[in-house]
Amino acid sequence: MTRSNLRRRLALEWWRQLVLTLAPLLVLNLLFGAGRSLTVFAMPLFVAGMAAMFVSLPLFHAYKRELLATEKALDSPEEPAAWIALAARRRLALFGAGLPAWIAALAVFAGLEAIPLILLALSSVVILYLYRIPRQLG
Repeated sequence: MTRSNLRRRLALEWWRQLVLTLAPLLVLNLLFGAGRSLTVFAMPLFVAGMAAMFVSLPLFHAYKRELLATEKALDSPEEPAAWIALAARRRLALFGAGLPAWIAALAVFAGLEAIPLILLALSSVVILYLYRIPRQLG
């Protein structure tokens, strides 16, 4: 597989993860957004969603190290293995980046208002954006 094919596959995986991250929030909000109950859990879930952003810190550092290792392995026999390792590390990091939006999806049942839901979803989108493959690597 060529380098451009790998980059294209990783880019499609990023877009797929973005949809999988935001879809539960949107669907649950459409289906259950009007019936609000258990409002006592709204603020703790928002705080948990904000704290979930910090899960991404060690994952990002590991991803960054893997990016540097992949860059060093370009045009060498170790390049395919480096791309596979980068994709595996990135997959785990993308899961961690989606946590705030998934907690926001759970907070719909607690009656969390629209603005905190949007903030949690946007924080996931911003963190997900950090995991795009840089152009310099291609």
